[in-house]
Amino acid sequence: MDYMPEPRSLDHLLAQVARLHHERARTQFGALGLHRGQPQLIMALSEEDGRTHTELAEYLHVTPATVTKMVQRMESTGFVQRWPDADDQRVSRVNLTLAGRQAAKQLNVLFQTLDVETFAGFAPEERTRLHQLLLRVRDNLLRTATSPDQDQQ
Repeated sequence: MDYMPEPRSLDHLLAQVARLHHERARTQFGALGLHRGQPQLIMALSEEDGRTHTELAEYLHVTPATVTKMVQRMESTGFVQRWPDADDQRVSRVNLTLAGRQAAKQLNVLFQTLDVETFAGFAPEERTRLHQLLLRVRDNLLRTATSPDQDQQ
């Protein structure tokens, strides 16, 4: 395990934890051929297939342009396909392909594994309290955010 210096502040510790978690997740998702932001898009479609780009952007808290770029990439790799909306041909709906549905199943397993690894040794009440605290941190940061795009391409 790499040495990590003792954080100088709570903010520094949060940054360390976020970076380590991100790197672990990136490694796992990369094994499935997925890039940053794509697992969340797959999971959004596994919950409700056929969402529009606008619906996906709102759900993922990114711009519609970011979703368009993600969908184009994922369409070329075979995870999603786009279809014109039956009522409005200007709108396209995004659906998971068979490969996308299989990736969603694998992602569920990876998310569970990551959860077990991340919170090993935590009592249920500790997890609940940490969840509450992180929601407050997230809400504080959302209140100060200036851009809806969270860089999830």
